[in-house]
Amino acid sequence: MSHLLEPVGLSQADSEIYLRLLGQGASTAADLSEQTRVPVARLRRSLQRLTEAGLANRIVSSPPRYVPTPPEVAVDALVLHRQQTLDELRARARDLALNLHNEPIRPAELVELIEGHDALFSTLTRLELGARDEVVMIDAPPYINSAVVLNEREIKALERGVTYRCIYHAPILTQSDRIFHLAKYLAAGEKARVLPEIRMKMMIADRRRALIPLSFQGAQQSTHLLVHPSPLLDALVMCFESLWERATPMASDGAVLTTPERIDDRDRAILRLLAAGQKDAAIGRAIGVTQRTVVRRIAELMRTLDADTRFQAGVQAARRGWL
Repeated sequence: MSHLLEPVGLSQADSEIYLRLLGQGASTAADLSEQTRVPVARLRRSLQRLTEAGLANRIVSSPPRYVPTPPEVAVDALVLHRQQTLDELRARARDLALNLHNEPIRPAELVELIEGHDALFSTLTRLELGARDEVVMIDAPPYINSAVVLNEREIKALERGVTYRCIYHAPILTQSDRIFHLAKYLAAGEKARVLPEIRMKMMIADRRRALIPLSFQGAQQSTHLLVHPSPLLDALVMCFESLWERATPMASDGAVLTTPERIDDRDRAILRLLAAGQKDAAIGRAIGVTQRTVVRRIAELMRTLDADTRFQAGVQAARRGWL
């Protein structure tokens, strides 16, 4: 209880004086000094802060006496005032960020070279914690660190409403520690997809900044390029969106819903005929199965492809290279 007022910017000593006032009612600075053994001068400064915060009232008398404001009234008002102050700070910070973003960038500043682990970590932190709308990522080896560490920056960003879309290199999902962390990201709200083979890495924050390694091979993984708004950034965004359309969605428990390796020849035939607009009976005759089997399998494929119509399922399968 001695730290009651710390969240609203008052000290432990201020909290203790306020609680003392609540316990005994109207008191002078000398009364409180005698009971707490705090020097009168320091006590008066604390009482002044409590008065300015609306937690105490000064009664004009000789000597002056102080009475506490009921906590259910004073603390609510103080919290509301602090929240308004924080909202104003947030709005001013956003205005400042917009002004910085709108400043013209010289051609030489369109791409920055980020060298070293510390500089890379600082840049990642700035991109993720500064994101307001969306972060997209492609996660693939090689990795800078051998140890797999939970990305707390992503968890915090997801908690404040930032969307995360991530594409994973399928072979890494056989690693138990990566699956464990992926499950936490998915539970927090990440949207994840997987490709059977991908050899590029990137992170794009709010479509305004992109971070890519200088090399997609094993060498120079600690050296990255920070790309500012430019045709190059636009191309990276388009690249991600193209790969996202081809990638296979993952279930909320981290399981891959369906991968191209699990699409057999019969499924491919069904999808080809589906894209061509054939009816269930015609598809069944063409591949030698019953119409009921065709209907059931088409429903399963539509769920896997997140398609609302049969034709859309055929189109989505073609985009992912399944046909």
